[in-house]
Amino acid sequence: MTGKDIPSLEEARDAIPPGTRVNITFLGNEDLPMRTAAAAAVAASGFTPIPHVSARRLASEAQLEEFLGELQRVGASERIFAVGGDPATPEGPYDSALDVIRSGVLQRYGVREVSISGYPEGHPDIPEEVLWEHLELKAAALRDAGLGAVILTQFAFDTEPVMAWVRGVRERGIDVPIRIGTPGPAGIKRLLSFARRFGVGANATIVKKYGFSLTNLLGTAGPDTFVDDLAALLDREPSAGEVKLHMYAFGGLRATAEWARDYQRRAGS
Repeated sequence: MTGKDIPSLEEARDAIPPGTRVNITFLGNEDLPMRTAAAAAVAASGFTPIPHVSARRLASEAQLEEFLGELQRVGASERIFAVGGDPATPEGPYDSALDVIRSGVLQRYGVREVSISGYPEGHPDIPEEVLWEHLELKAAALRDAGLGAVILTQFAFDTEPVMAWVRGVRERGIDVPIRIGTPGPAGIKRLLSFARRFGVGANATIVKKYGFSLTNLLGTAGPDTFVDDLAALLDREPSAGEVKLHMYAFGGLRATAEWARDYQRRAGS
């Protein structure tokens, strides 16, 4: 959710299980009170807030400390998601999530677990070898700092590169939980717009496998087939370790929550 989504969270609340992890984005057009209010609303609703910390959007260490201090005040600082962020040029001293992790600031404000980014299909602006290097460095830095780690990935439409990437993570000795980014049900045009923005593969073969066609952009698409296929692959590959889902609510919090609830009921879990 974003800082503007508190009404949407309240609307979706009865469809979301207690304790569910809800990420709060760090957008350039939102301010500290909005981000803090969103994190507080998540906690007050009985869910687990995961506020984002966007490294390159931070103008100073003081700004990082102010944000974490406010999160701690509302009971939302134990778990965060540290990400580099969109700006090509850092606005302050932090060039990457790794810089934030190594700063030593997080522990002073009660942070116990940090989610870090994973990119099964790569990143449009970052070479693959750099992505792997930083993933290894961040996992090691969190381990050395005594902080828990979770890898949260960009969303995908194709399970094959996802599973290949999961194998690559485990082969590098990184054994922390992985949460695979999965789009909730949303309009096809909207899904493709986000895919283009984030460099996610969306050719005709892939999207047909996912469940829609590039020649018919009307209507919505859900992740049922993707999740079914991913679950089957994971069942055959126990060495993948702990792998769960992270739902991107492109079509809205309630629609995503209802999809997840109904899917679990159909699956009998």
